[in-house]
Order: sequence, then C-alpha cells, then structure tokens
Amino acid sequence: MRYVCLIYNSADVDGRQAPAETEAVVRAHFGFDEGLRERGTLIHADALETPDKAVVLRVRNNELSMTDGPYVETKEHLAGLYVIDASDMDEAKAIAAGIPCARIGAVEIRPVRILTLPE
Repeated sequence: MRYVCLIYNSADVDGRQAPAETEAVVRAHFGFDEGLRERGTLIHADALETPDKAVVLRVRNNELSMTDGPYVETKEHLAGLYVIDASDMDEAKAIAAGIPCARIGAVEIRPVRILTLPE
C-alpha cells in the first residue's frame, strides 16, 4: 500500500539554520533515501521550496483566482514529501520515524487513496 509522508518544518527553522546544519540534514536525507531505495520502499521523495514561492489556484464559477504564497498564516509549512510502499500503517510509521526532518519538524503519514472510475 502507498503512503505519503508529508514533512512539516517550522518557519522559524527552515532556511534559517547555519550552512553546516543544513548540510547535515540534507546528507541525512540522502542517506535515508538510499536506504529506502535498497529496501524497495521508496517510490518518490522531494523537498519543496518555501511558502513564499508558492501560488495557490482556485476555480470558482469558471473564474480563476490566484494567490501568491505564503497563503496561510502558520508556524509550520509543508517542506517535503516521501511516497513510500509499506504493508500497513505500522510499517509506514516505522519508515517515517527515520525521516531526518522528523527530528526538527513533524511528519504526517497519510494513506494514498487510489481512485477508479466505474466501468
């Protein structure tokens, strides 16, 4: 089963760490990623730019509106994600607990919902 691990970092920390601290976290993620690849559980992983580089689109009544980020006043923001293959939520939790940013932020684990059309 697929799970998405959404990484949330504090806006007070993300992008404000010393270069050596940032490099250590990035190296830890690269090592973690390689371990998941070797186990065959990594489907995809990416870091995200900070919210000030985001754009939110909405279509209402066939009208497009666009808002530049950050669009929500929050202390934490979505900083990255992993899509993993795990047998169940317990295994997904065990995998996500190893995500390096879990030590400085939070990781939300959410099952992927596979949508199908009726035949």
